[in-house]
Amino acid sequence: MTDPTTPPSAESTRMLTALVRLRGSLQEARLPLDIPGVEEQRTARQEMVDQLEDYVIPRLMTIDAPLLTVVGGSTGAGKSTLVNSVVGHRVTEPGVLRPTTRSPVLVHHPDDAEWFGQDRLLPDLERVSHATTDPEALQLVPSTTLPPGLAILDAPDIDSVEERNRTLAAQLLAAADLWLFVTSAARYADQVPWGFLRQAAERSTAVAIVLDRTPADAVQTVATHLARMLASRGLKDSPLFTVNEVPVSEDGLLPAEEVADIRGWLESLAEDSDARGAVVKQTLDGAIRTLTRRTHGVADAAAEQLVVARSLREDADKAYDTAIAAISLASADGTLLRGEVLARWQEFVGTGELLKSLENRVGWLRDRIVNTVKGKPQQAERVTVAVESGLETLILEHAEAAAERAEASWLSVAPGKALLADAGEDLGRASRDLRRKAERAVRDWQQDVLEMVRTEGADKRGTARFLAYGVNGLSVALMVVVFASTAGLTGAEVGIAGGSAVLGQKLLEAVFGDQAVRTLAERSRKALEIRVGDLMEAERARYVDLLATLDLAPTTPELLRAASRRVDDLRFAALPRGGDAES
Repeated sequence: MTDPTTPPSAESTRMLTALVRLRGSLQEARLPLDIPGVEEQRTARQEMVDQLEDYVIPRLMTIDAPLLTVVGGSTGAGKSTLVNSVVGHRVTEPGVLRPTTRSPVLVHHPDDAEWFGQDRLLPDLERVSHATTDPEALQLVPSTTLPPGLAILDAPDIDSVEERNRTLAAQLLAAADLWLFVTSAARYADQVPWGFLRQAAERSTAVAIVLDRTPADAVQTVATHLARMLASRGLKDSPLFTVNEVPVSEDGLLPAEEVADIRGWLESLAEDSDARGAVVKQTLDGAIRTLTRRTHGVADAAAEQLVVARSLREDADKAYDTAIAAISLASADGTLLRGEVLARWQEFVGTGELLKSLENRVGWLRDRIVNTVKGKPQQAERVTVAVESGLETLILEHAEAAAERAEASWLSVAPGKALLADAGEDLGRASRDLRRKAERAVRDWQQDVLEMVRTEGADKRGTARFLAYGVNGLSVALMVVVFASTAGLTGAEVGIAGGSAVLGQKLLEAVFGDQAVRTLAERSRKALEIRVGDLMEAERARYVDLLATLDLAPTTPELLRAASRRVDDLRFAALPRGGDAES
């Protein structure tokens, strides 16, 4: 047998590299969103990673290692007794009580010990040399009664009531070069074993069946029926051995003649390197082919995750984009020039009669109105306070509405509902500190406006008009102009709120001129939009950040498919000329 340290061929190295990359792509493929069918693909992804790590990659690295025969089957089928009998002495303890919890046992010839180190097959199982109940350990038992080139592994029951036993059994069977599947006359038609056998057929895994514990008068009938079942499920070429129901010896062994055919067949495989290699190649190639095929299912699931995440992001964006647009409109169409803001503005500009007269005579008074303003600094401050309160209310109302819309859209689909449940806060409401942030943002914007007026009037501070109105007075006038910049008013509002805006416009024009006022108004509006936008982006981020925690990479589906194609290309290239791509 080839030395374990023999370096692999260039062809094997390329395939090994491609399989390692496939494993990496599968490990990085995240499927966190609960969408229909995702659990199946999560399971598939983990099974594929496990098989690559437990069997495919280690086996390719040690292609000349002994043939690993995993003995598996149903509860009470007699697996451990069969293993002891084939080996010729007790190496594994049959379970008296069910479920039996113990470590799997691997029997090998002493000369083959180097093949089963921690870095070889099933690397995540700790190697021990004694019996243990630790399912995370692999008990290694050297035995000279087994020929070199053959190893037999006794696995837990595939239908154990212990989930850990079932999981370990499936893991061990996926790491087998050859399945020695043990059943009995009472259990051979059970559904669970046939699920495993179906997987074996799909993967082209080498399988032999042992019909154990069968009364002599029923062997022919049961074996014939079992053979038909195997043939109908793609396993017609699998050897079928029968073992009669007979008493065991004091050592718990079956008579040697009952297992002679099984032992002889296994020994012939061990002694014939070509036959042994054919079994390994059949199982390894089948495993690799199945892995590349199944990878595309995981890639599709990863792509669907991206679609769902993108849809959730679009729903959140729509809710907050709508809020931003609504705030922008309401802060420019005269909506804010009502109630408290309008009352304080009226006090600032003088008498109620002045504003009342604007309802019918705004045009006639435009050139004279600036001379009637009698506002005082404290009255300008009242307008500022009213504007602050009005803007804060506007922002909070639309932030609450956006949160409600975003939450409702996410709750309408299972993935969004699950994300909200894990959010750790109520995303259907605006954030708790939004009011404080809104107050700060509005005050900062008012300070922006104040600085714009101060800067623009730097060379006009000595003029009578600038001194009459003051920086604060001109600032509130500019805010009023901004709040009616889209002229979205109707009916009587045109006379009152609209007149207020005209008055503010004329006050500013009297000091700065037409063009300067238009520039100031535009800059003030953009400054307000930026402040509001920052607030809403912080609110939107609560949803966006939740999606970010999913850590979904847009490149994952294509990386998976590319890794799968690379392995397939190498596998096809290694086929004999004119070979079957499915071989």
